[in-house]
Amino acid sequence: MSDNMNEVPPAEKLWQSTTAELVKTYQTDADNGISEKEAAKRLARDGYNELTAKKKSKLLQFILQFNNSIIYILIAAAIITLFMHHYSDSAVIGIVIIANAFIGFFQEMQADNALSKIKELLVSQNYVIRDGHKIEVPARELVVGDLVNLEAGDAVPADLRLISADNMRAQESTLTGESNSVEKTEDPINKDSVPLAERSNMAFASTAVTQGSGVGIVIATGIETQIGQIQQSVAEVKSQVTPLMKNLNKLGVNLSVFIVAIAVLLFVLGLYTKIYSLPTLTIAIITMVVGSIPEGLPASTSVVLARGVQVMTRKGAIVKTLPAVETLGAVDIVDTDKTGTLTKNEMTVTDVITDEHHYQVTGIGFVEGDKGVDGDVLLDGKKYNWQDDQHFRDLVDIAGTTTDAELVQTDGEWQLNGEPTDGALTTLFHKLIGREPEVDEVDTLPFDSAYRYSARLIKESDHHELMVKGAPGTIFDMVKQSNPSFDDKVWYNRVAQLTEQGLRVVALGFKSVSSDITQIDQDKIADGIQLSGVVGIIDPPREEVIPSIRSLRRAGVKVNMITGDHPDTASAIARKLDLDESIHAITGPEVDEMSDEDLIKNIGRYNVFARTTPANKLRIVKAQQANSKIVAMTGDGVNDAAALKQANIGIAMGIKGTDVAKEAADMVLVNDSFTTIVDAVAEGRHVFDNIQKTIRFLLPTSFAEGLVVLLSMIMGQELPLFPTQLLWINTVSALTIQFAFIFEPAEESIMIRGPRNVAKGILGKMDVFEIVYVSILISALGIFTFDRFVDSGVLTAVLGSTMAVNIIIFGKIFYLFNIRNSYPIISKHFFENKMAFIIIGILLVLQAAMFYIPFMQDVFHTGSIDFFYGWVVPTIAGFIVLVVTEIIKLGRIEYRKRKGQATTLK
Repeated sequence: MSDNMNEVPPAEKLWQSTTAELVKTYQTDADNGISEKEAAKRLARDGYNELTAKKKSKLLQFILQFNNSIIYILIAAAIITLFMHHYSDSAVIGIVIIANAFIGFFQEMQADNALSKIKELLVSQNYVIRDGHKIEVPARELVVGDLVNLEAGDAVPADLRLISADNMRAQESTLTGESNSVEKTEDPINKDSVPLAERSNMAFASTAVTQGSGVGIVIATGIETQIGQIQQSVAEVKSQVTPLMKNLNKLGVNLSVFIVAIAVLLFVLGLYTKIYSLPTLTIAIITMVVGSIPEGLPASTSVVLARGVQVMTRKGAIVKTLPAVETLGAVDIVDTDKTGTLTKNEMTVTDVITDEHHYQVTGIGFVEGDKGVDGDVLLDGKKYNWQDDQHFRDLVDIAGTTTDAELVQTDGEWQLNGEPTDGALTTLFHKLIGREPEVDEVDTLPFDSAYRYSARLIKESDHHELMVKGAPGTIFDMVKQSNPSFDDKVWYNRVAQLTEQGLRVVALGFKSVSSDITQIDQDKIADGIQLSGVVGIIDPPREEVIPSIRSLRRAGVKVNMITGDHPDTASAIARKLDLDESIHAITGPEVDEMSDEDLIKNIGRYNVFARTTPANKLRIVKAQQANSKIVAMTGDGVNDAAALKQANIGIAMGIKGTDVAKEAADMVLVNDSFTTIVDAVAEGRHVFDNIQKTIRFLLPTSFAEGLVVLLSMIMGQELPLFPTQLLWINTVSALTIQFAFIFEPAEESIMIRGPRNVAKGILGKMDVFEIVYVSILISALGIFTFDRFVDSGVLTAVLGSTMAVNIIIFGKIFYLFNIRNSYPIISKHFFENKMAFIIIGILLVLQAAMFYIPFMQDVFHTGSIDFFYGWVVPTIAGFIVLVVTEIIKLGRIEYRKRKGQATTLK
């Protein structure tokens, strides 16, 4: 044994190596393993076989939560209001800042937990051969070159190249995402490129042996294993900033720059013209800034998002981060795994072919309830008495008596114990016979990949029955051997018809033998075997998924299937699901052959990605994002973690999802229902609509307050509004009217329009135009009425200010009715948001208190104004705002109609 082995040999194409080549490469012994001395050296050199997550400073993580433009604006607003001695406003804004920081901090903590969950997957004990002795060693002390012994039930502790496999099968769903266990052999695979799911002579850390036994040479430990590479991918993937937060950050920066620039310009202009004294000018500028900053925007946005989170929770989706709700509404692509998400993960016999006929079997999945799932046998679309076909009767008997799978009822639900293919045959027997099979077993020959069939000897009253099931080619050869007239070409054509539909095909046969025969003799099995028929088995699509995909397609969202399954099977399921008008599949190895540039260029051509590895999934998501697509990714396994984190919105399964997947995702589907994603997209769009309406409402009404001060300064006249009055308007609005949008129902068109273009931001050109003219309209009405009634001596300056405050408030109220939805004001939708009327009622009560309660008059410089000037004039002003905005809205509606008609004609 060499002592100068300096590096771990590259684990590339090891599936091609013979045992002798592996022994030489890893400097080990196929019988005795390595020595304890050599193991100690390699452990010192390579480190422990474990995964460690890099620790982050919790304090630094918390401090970094304050590093965004929205928080900067809030801090500035808090400081300004503090200097204005409006301590309650300053305190509220401070609470919002701290709350946002804590929310972000806990979100990052959850992401870090995903790494620790992966680490836990490598904790186990295993038997190792060292110095020719079989000893038990902690998995963390394994080294490259160790000889590991595996038995059924063992966790695979490191990545191994098998040199011995006896009827061995392994469950690799944590890596491949596929629920079926896979056969393992020791034979070299003479291919240059083999997908991870097809590397039958290799075993991987975090997987488990479900059947048989084997021996393997450790080829990778710790971070070098496949699971270790996944952990590294998760650690390296940076959490995506949501489109909404990007848009809000940009909007916040632009608003702050604009408001500060105007403030500086006015201050300089005021000093130059000497319109006001320096103290008065300073107060006026601060008043304008405070009035113009929509400090209620972050709070309103958070509340709308929180409302969306509540709605999604009721619909079966736990949303871990507030912005994730809206991100779903902007999604262009949903990448979803197949097994258990688009399909039931319940292998089902759908076709039975005998000599006489090709039958269809109805009833999907495992049994449900106490009596089992109902199912019929159809021939040419009509119900048929299958017992009239002797071959069919024999086939059902073989299906029930040769399988070891059991259907167990737990908490009212049936679950499979055993292999999925056996489960399909067991379910067929239950479905047609309605009871457990009665088996008097004499001998059993388990399935082995070497001969690709299994057999069972059953005791009958006066003889024994030998029943076989397995790969069609194997069974056909048996039948042909004893019956030369058997037309195997016809049967191969029948099998081809099933495989083209993505079905897994199993052949079943039998023969009668003497009761003296008590053991299965493989050399004599083929003598006299008769073929009963073949069955086609498929993991059936979830019935509710088909209309859900149709809804997403109608909403302009592309659905892609990413699976570890065979491309033919995946494509067949995709067609059954109506995934797209045409199905185009690509495999993981084909993705590996493409450069990043080629993948980005061609990624949009495909909608089925088969035989994918975790690295493939990550590259696929990145390529889609490189094309400016907002990507949602569903997953349930450890293999999905990196892609879930990379996606704009990661969606994990709640029932069959691993803790790793749930921690890495932004949203968890409680019931694993794909349909919930449709609800989530609709709610995401609803949330964005309400956020956009909130912003379209807040900005012009806030700017109107600032404009009242700005225009008064420019005209060199007395300010119509006092600083405390502006703070009152902002505070009372923040507590009441701006929250009316939370309860605004979704519009009818929400799922028949395409995803929003996140590059265009939150506000379009027409929205900006609306903000400008509404700001000018409300502020002009306030200044005009103040000047009209104060200059004429009808009202004092205090009562004029009181009236002006209510004009701003009523301008907001009437503008609210215009902006609530895109329908005309006179329509069936007027009373849909009943909470809006209650909120307006509360606002009016608060306004009355401000006007007529003495101590509030002193604080806010208001007076007991009479009904006409205090309420009628503001109502008229508000009605003017409504009429003007409604005329423009009707024009926009008509424009959209004509644009839609023109598009249709094209």
